Amino acid sequence: MTHSLPHLLLLILALVLAAPPTAGGQAAKPRTVVTTDGEIDDVDSFIRLLLYANELELEGLIYSSSMWHYKGDGRGTTMVSEMDMTRRIYGERSELRWPGEAWIQELIRAYGEVYPNLSQHAAGYPPADSLLQLVRVGNITFEGEMENDTEGSDFIRELLLDEDPRPIYLQVWGGTNTIARALKSIEERYGDTPEWPEIYQKVGEKAIIYTVMDQDATYRNYIGKQWPNIPVLYNSWQFWVMAYNWKKAVPPELQYWLGGDFMGEHIIQGHGPLTARYYSYGDGQQQAGDPEHIHGDPDKLENAQWGSFVPYDFISEGDSPAFLHLVDVGLDNLEHPEWGGWGGRLVPSDTVAGRWEDGPAAADYNPYTEAADTAYALTRWLPALQRDFAARADWCVEPYDRANHPPTVSVTGARRRVVQPGDKVVLEASATDPDGDEVQFHWWQYGEVDSYAGEAMIILDGPRATVTVPRDIKTGETLHFILSATDGGAPSLTRYARIVLTAE
Repeated sequence: MTHSLPHLLLLILALVLAAPPTAGGQAAKPRTVVTTDGEIDDVDSFIRLLLYANELELEGLIYSSSMWHYKGDGRGTTMVSEMDMTRRIYGERSELRWPGEAWIQELIRAYGEVYPNLSQHAAGYPPADSLLQLVRVGNITFEGEMENDTEGSDFIRELLLDEDPRPIYLQVWGGTNTIARALKSIEERYGDTPEWPEIYQKVGEKAIIYTVMDQDATYRNYIGKQWPNIPVLYNSWQFWVMAYNWKKAVPPELQYWLGGDFMGEHIIQGHGPLTARYYSYGDGQQQAGDPEHIHGDPDKLENAQWGSFVPYDFISEGDSPAFLHLVDVGLDNLEHPEWGGWGGRLVPSDTVAGRWEDGPAAADYNPYTEAADTAYALTRWLPALQRDFAARADWCVEPYDRANHPPTVSVTGARRRVVQPGDKVVLEASATDPDGDEVQFHWWQYGEVDSYAGEAMIILDGPRATVTVPRDIKTGETLHFILSATDGGAPSLTRYARIVLTAE
């Protein structure tokens, strides 16, 4: 069957405009589905996700397989991985490190224990029972298995076909196979019918895939070929800041924020039953079904696979960038992945329309190494997002008046402005803090995101800054200025505003 790709640019524009923006420009509560293979870093990502559940419209929580984890069919049938790495490591297998289909529900029940306290601190946290209703088992028998409909693939299919026109972010924490099966079932149902062009366009305008690496071959073998109109956000480098190899990705000066002193005191210990289940180095925990989860063994901290560690050191949350991209902290990155945010920065591919990637073109200047760094677009936010994580861990156990809450930022004037070379532009913002804390302001130019290749002169005066537009700026070139507003609470919390100047 041949699929046409009409008006691709218009489809992408429709994607951008599909949801009504808030005052900051970012869509309110993006719809999202999580597909996960249950690796230990997925568990840790899921715990953080639950603490941000009030910021998202969670639509589905789906068990899926990957090149690293699959259940098998229970009949001894074997397979060999299509992926080079796991084919070399594991060879022919009938199952692989499967953690079961109960851990999501168990974590949701732990969330239910802290839900009453969380709800004192912010509106919008969903009750545990409503989250349990979102759990489905997808395609889990083998890596890349997409031959059979499952309750998980059916669930995704119906979401993509529903009458809500808003985008659905399909987070891929394992393989893409359950999503691929959902799309394949749509193709099988409508591909030879008169409705197909409309259905094809509808799905392409709704679905957005955020995948952390390729963990099976179903994207390249099926989705990319048959559904090239579905936008893809592809993170293959920046996620390492929050993954197993973080000690190489994160400069030593910032490693405190993932170290045992911080993680143990501010996240894991004394913050209730949900974060107590967070996997960390030397914590004595062992995931059922995965014999390779030895990170919790206190006797195996020295010279481990990814370095040497101390108790409560961070292990991995390699999939967290997929949902952190959706959390609105004022950076307006949801509709513009190339602008950068807490989930990192992805730029449009030079070769594939509708695909955003984090390769060398997405590198930011790393002031610690004094060089361009493909990971620094995420690293730069690490202290702020870890302090925010710690505040939400406090929300699990502390009353409102003993915890900290983020400031709310307002900007005077438009956030998107047309300017002339040589103009002096005043940027001005204010912030209110729910706890009455003093708020410190800092404006800075995000030069890597600018299409103008130089620096603008900026004079800082607290919440106010005066920018002199460079005289050599060309028509259509942009300058991005970020306001970081940080309160004086403990832990201190930061929210942002972005003003984009475009030369006329």
